[in-house]
Amino acid sequence: MDEIINQFPELTPLQKEQFARLEELYKDWNAKINVISRKDIDALYTKHVLHSLGIAKVMEFKPGASVMDVGTGGGFPGVPLAILFPETDFYLIDVIAKKIKVVQEVVDALGLKNVKAEQKRAEKVDQQFDFIVSRAVTNMPDFVKWVRGKIKKDQNHDLPNGILYLKGGDLTEELEVFQKVTIYNLSDYFTDEFFETKKVVHLAMKYKGN
Repeated sequence: MDEIINQFPELTPLQKEQFARLEELYKDWNAKINVISRKDIDALYTKHVLHSLGIAKVMEFKPGASVMDVGTGGGFPGVPLAILFPETDFYLIDVIAKKIKVVQEVVDALGLKNVKAEQKRAEKVDQQFDFIVSRAVTNMPDFVKWVRGKIKKDQNHDLPNGILYLKGGDLTEELEVFQKVTIYNLSDYFTDEFFETKKVVHLAMKYKGN
């Protein structure tokens, strides 16, 4: 929790309170519905919350922006980003109902009004977003197939609309088919050894009309 405050010193008292409550909420719900591995729950702030906020180190979502989190699991990266960007709309989806139940309970407990959580496959979503975020739910080529046609045309951010993907390891082969891709090493922002191989991948995607 201290590292989050250090990394994001402009947090409001409400945001600090919301981040502080995550540990209790997730430990309580994880005991009922296992959405985070037992070995990771004690490192929640590093391996889940701060990792999710790595996206915020390369992208500051603007008020009114729309972001979809595909395969959100227990709410990562969507919930920490929604706390950090309260004027941005987040749509969190996962195919597993019990995970969405946990997300909804956490969102309700924190009073997050900018989050909608739903059990749904990305292919079934008929909305368009400024950005689509996710945390390594599949390889990038397959992920692009899932979300193709779901990016808005109008550009309002410093980075082009598209995908912001949290991944680790060597991504050379996986990303070689893409031209407009940028890799940001999270070790440039965070000192914990957990982030040595972790990255944010930005893939610009062209608008495709329905």
